[in-house]
Amino acid sequence: MAGIPHDHYEPKTGIERWVHERLPILSLVYDTIMIPTPKNLNWMWIWGIVLAFCLVLQIATGVVLVMHYTPHVDLAFASVEHIMRDVRGGHFLRYLHMNGASLFFFAVYLHIFRGLYYGSYKAPREITWIIGMLIYLLMMGTAFMGYVLPWGQMSFWGATVITGLFGAIPLIGEPIQTWLLGGPAVGNATLNRFFSLHYLLPFVIAALVAVHIWAFHTTGNNNPTGVEVRRASKAEAEKDTLPFWPYFVIKDFFALALVLAVFFAVVGFMPNYLGHPDNYIEANSLATPAHIVPEWYFLPFYAILRAFTADVWIVQLASFLTGGIVDAKFFGVIAMFGAIIALALVPWLDTSSVRSGRYRPMFKWWFWLLAVDFVVLMWCGAMPAEPPYSIISLIAAAYWFVYFLIILPLLGVIEKPLAQPATIEDDFNAHYGGEAHGAASATPAE
Repeated sequence: MAGIPHDHYEPKTGIERWVHERLPILSLVYDTIMIPTPKNLNWMWIWGIVLAFCLVLQIATGVVLVMHYTPHVDLAFASVEHIMRDVRGGHFLRYLHMNGASLFFFAVYLHIFRGLYYGSYKAPREITWIIGMLIYLLMMGTAFMGYVLPWGQMSFWGATVITGLFGAIPLIGEPIQTWLLGGPAVGNATLNRFFSLHYLLPFVIAALVAVHIWAFHTTGNNNPTGVEVRRASKAEAEKDTLPFWPYFVIKDFFALALVLAVFFAVVGFMPNYLGHPDNYIEANSLATPAHIVPEWYFLPFYAILRAFTADVWIVQLASFLTGGIVDAKFFGVIAMFGAIIALALVPWLDTSSVRSGRYRPMFKWWFWLLAVDFVVLMWCGAMPAEPPYSIISLIAAAYWFVYFLIILPLLGVIEKPLAQPATIEDDFNAHYGGEAHGAASATPAE
């Protein structure tokens, strides 16, 4: 696909020409910050800058924290206490890192659901979506391994439960679990493995983020209408777009400042609100906590994992058809990973020719029900695995799969969409009063 026509970097001074001829880094920076951006982007497009900030924050604070951390089962908990009590500013760095992970996932969930509503996964952006899903999976892996490092009660028993899931896989599960743990049970080898990977994976994520940005710079940004920028000529493209700098950069930094005001209030006044008090007790393999729960951002998929018990008919059917190979535990593992796979495959599951949910009246109802369903799953994941929470979890988990595998494909066939604007310019002018006003208002909110 041809790119959006726009002015490219031209060196103006002798030094710029000398650098450009040898390493065109200045042109790369210019083309990145001056990329033509649909001028009707609303405030849901600000989460990218928040995610970029979180990635930098996590790497920067993590590098400093690791200077004082000791990855050994006898010393890890004490080294975290040393960071909190003895290292100058250590408690602040740790709280930044700990709550930064929560902000990271909060932003990524809003980023994903924005993409689902406005159809940002549709052609030609399928690869961009898949790269985003890979980043999300690596975030989950990195966060899980980071949760183990303080070596508190929740760290130890969370690692025991989650790594035990791999043991449920028939034939190959036990060798995979042993390889992951570095031995027959969670121990020092496990802690060393998780520490090493937790330190490495953020740099892999950073590389994938660069590819993710490169991908949507190639295809162009989606926008609330789902209508593509006109590419026939530079004049037409300029009517649909504005340069990313200064208009959207200023808008993004304004939004980031508001988000950080709330974030630093949490870090300063309630830093342990999202944590679990049991993780301030040193790990003890002989004392199991009454209720083992992961961090809040894993709860929806943890609820799906626990929802499919041996009493559920579909689990019984799967067990019967496979001769008992697929038991309740293995089915739960399949369901948990299947829920993420369904999310990744949405570019091919959505059969509608209309990209944006703004013009899909039936889709809106089912989408907002999915958003509520996600919150319900999160709540159920934090509750004990007993009625009525187990029943609610099962219903919510069932809706997640029904939405992606049945409702979304069917809507593309039976839904009658509303009329879309012919161009981004038409939509902008309809909302914000024509070209005169559009030139002065570069940062609209829907």
